[in-house]
Amino acid sequence: MTKFLIGLAGIAVILLIAFALSTNRRAIRPRVVGAAFALQIAIAVLVLYVPAGKAAIYGMSAAVSALLGYAGEGTRVIFGDLATDPKFGHAFAISSLPVIIFFAALVAVLYHVGIMQFVVRWLGGAIEKVTGVSKVESLCAAANIFVGQSEAPLVIRPYLATLTPSQLFAVMSVGMAGVAGTILAAYATLLGPGSLPFLLAASFMAAPGGLLMAKIIMPDTPYDDGELPLGDDREEQIVRVAEVAAEEERAANIIMAAAMGAQTGVRIAVAVGAMVLAFVALVALANGLLAEVGSWFGLKGLSFQSLLGTVLAPVMYLLGVPWNETAAAGGLLGTKVVLNEFVAFADMGQMKGLSPRTVAIVTFALCGFANFSSIAIQMASTGSLAPNQRPMIAKLGLRALAAGSLANLMSAALAGLLIA
Repeated sequence: MTKFLIGLAGIAVILLIAFALSTNRRAIRPRVVGAAFALQIAIAVLVLYVPAGKAAIYGMSAAVSALLGYAGEGTRVIFGDLATDPKFGHAFAISSLPVIIFFAALVAVLYHVGIMQFVVRWLGGAIEKVTGVSKVESLCAAANIFVGQSEAPLVIRPYLATLTPSQLFAVMSVGMAGVAGTILAAYATLLGPGSLPFLLAASFMAAPGGLLMAKIIMPDTPYDDGELPLGDDREEQIVRVAEVAAEEERAANIIMAAAMGAQTGVRIAVAVGAMVLAFVALVALANGLLAEVGSWFGLKGLSFQSLLGTVLAPVMYLLGVPWNETAAAGGLLGTKVVLNEFVAFADMGQMKGLSPRTVAIVTFALCGFANFSSIAIQMASTGSLAPNQRPMIAKLGLRALAAGSLANLMSAALAGLLIA
């Protein structure tokens, strides 16, 4: 009962923080906010508590694990014994980055044959009907379940230039809250296959969670109502541009689609590898400096993670993490927000002593793109699709970061209530 009450308190605190950040509290629409929250809860209950839902998510996890095995075949061809011989240990560049390339190629093929467009349109329609948000916002939220914050806006590219600030903020927030399906499996290589059900659940919960926080922090105004009315022809136009690749680069056949997807995966993998290398090294430098400064005052073991862990420990406690593990969990959350989720997942994968329940809760909290570098990424990606919106993207960046972070924390709080 105590854990349950703490979890409810955590949910209440998250909602109060979002309400405090709201730009127009009187414009908050209870129907939209309540429906988005109910959808996030429903997904959590379905995949974490209901036997049929748990079976479905474990089935999806098994499918992703099988795909990881196929990715391993390609990795072994390139790296040979480095990928298979245990004596070489776990190498991030060999075990995780090739997975990104494989999944990027697979997603490109699914887009080429029309499967991904169908799934995105179906899920987007469901989100629209349940939550009452515009079709533009719902389609982008659905796309964020499968692709990243850079690619999802392509689904609504014809309308980005004319989005209202509230609609643009929703697009940014769901991008911050979600993760790319192309790298979701790479997280599992860092945490182990047992993390896949939680990663998949977090990915699906991020869509309504991002909309929930977006519509509290920057709700629609009367001016927004009726904006961008989408008839059947416009819906079809959106579906036609629901591609990761730009129209002028659309593949001629399935082989070209796979090749283009692999090339995209290489760019993502190189960027991820470079970020992890640079940020881990910079954190090590910061820790070295902090340890030296701490030694002057008799503070042993002072580090970046320990400082963030101390500050964020109460937050993790409200999510359901036992108090004796809150400092370590808070350090991981701080690492994710300040640096990125890849570094945080890599750190958690190396940690020993965290309970399975804590690992599950923290996995939900970390599973999102909400970090400072994502503001620049959205300015570059979404801003390139709608240059007139770039100043607004920069203006809304920090609020979108807060919305994405709160959405991830809400998923973690719900998981804390449902996971034994």
